[in-house]
Amino acid sequence: MADVPNRALITEAAAELLRTLQGRHGALMFHQSGGCCDGSSPMCYPDGEFLVGDRDVLLGTLDVGDGVPVWISGSQFEAWKHTQLVIDVVPGRGGGFSLETPEGMRFLSRGRAYTEEENRLLDGDPPVTGSRYERGERPRDGGTHVVAEASDACPIPAARPAIAHS
Repeated sequence: MADVPNRALITEAAAELLRTLQGRHGALMFHQSGGCCDGSSPMCYPDGEFLVGDRDVLLGTLDVGDGVPVWISGSQFEAWKHTQLVIDVVPGRGGGFSLETPEGMRFLSRGRAYTEEENRLLDGDPPVTGSRYERGERPRDGGTHVVAEASDACPIPAARPAIAHS
């Protein structure tokens, strides 16, 4: 299933910040926030500090350092399952409990809608839930999850040429 797209990616700039945080805090995890206090941002925690529920979905494990799992709530996954999550970083204040907050940077979620073919492939590769993870199941190895820039994963469509009217 090598053609199945990864459900989560990270930009090189965000991976660099993640490596710094790993050096300071050890193993890390992300949980894609569903809104409320910190908006819809990827929250970075020491691995295991955020309790993953039985219905939470593991989007993938980013190949940064020893690996960084990316989780999302099951109900939010249902709304986002047709979208590839791309974790990026921008200057600003991070979410109140997210580890990047003191760095003057914040992780940011970007997304790209899957093509019909990608959705078909993903339908045949269901994600691992918290309960399945607890039983020892792990997602397939999807190769690298690091992209140079967000635009590499989420290209901006070319502008349509203006139509000349006579």
